[in-house]
Amino acid sequence: MTQTVFIDGAVGTTGLEIAERLSGRSEFSLVQLPEEQRKDVDARREAINDSDFVILCLPDEAAVEAVSLIENRSTRVIDASTAHRVADGWTYGFAEFRKGQRDAIATARFVSNPGCYPTGFLALVAPLIAGGLLPADWPYVMNAVSGYSGGGKALIERFAAEPDLGFRSYGLTLDHKHMPEMKVHGGLAHDVIFAPSVIRAFRGMLVDVPLHLGAMGPVRAEQLLEALTAYYTDSRIVSVQGRGELSELLISENDAPTDRLELFVCGNAEGYHVRLIARLDNLGKGASGAAVQNLNIMAGLDETAGLRF
Repeated sequence: MTQTVFIDGAVGTTGLEIAERLSGRSEFSLVQLPEEQRKDVDARREAINDSDFVILCLPDEAAVEAVSLIENRSTRVIDASTAHRVADGWTYGFAEFRKGQRDAIATARFVSNPGCYPTGFLALVAPLIAGGLLPADWPYVMNAVSGYSGGGKALIERFAAEPDLGFRSYGLTLDHKHMPEMKVHGGLAHDVIFAPSVIRAFRGMLVDVPLHLGAMGPVRAEQLLEALTAYYTDSRIVSVQGRGELSELLISENDAPTDRLELFVCGNAEGYHVRLIARLDNLGKGASGAAVQNLNIMAGLDETAGLRF
């Protein structure tokens, strides 16, 4: 049975990549509005209420407005904005990070797509906290670097207009919009100290959580590696590896799209200093790929269908 999908905000980077992942799939039929009706409230209302699934690729206020246009009890929503990530009545759309989350997504009507940075952080830290290997009341720090496509149209245009711009550090007021979801969904006692930056690469992301295990207790890097490896052993999307022969992690200026999520545990020889690192595509598992994965789960399909590996 073909199910209808309306992407509200389909001309943005995230919306376009979702449509690409859905193209050619017989399970779904895309509902599309003519260009002149794309911002027409009545046209959007009709499309939203006539669709089985709606994926919101909108700014926060517009996403909230779109939800208010729903006049039935059947349309199911995936919101890729920040608006509903810690909201009551919304299921957090990160199937892997917590036991039972995939089943919760499958039956949910309203699903919030995770942020790209929190995807890396929670994938690394949440299972270790739940397993008792890391404390929930530790003051965690996260350093992260992303491709400039994560900043949307304005930042894409800025990098195009400023060819000498190579690195941009931001969030210097320490109140980034992704912080609430990391604290809430990680079950943390404190906000994460978050240091984000952007580089001259269109896509790609490294999320780095340094830990002084020696100050925490007897747990060492090898135990974290073993725990994460066991936790994600059945995942076709998330992979885990240790330091081994790893000498560097790279983001290239023109990396190909991917929906993979790679996790690394890098410790010193004694194992009491460790860097937990996630590498992902901010437009893949960090946005569009995650939305399609959630759509697959909600529709009762293979969750990796249409994803890029």
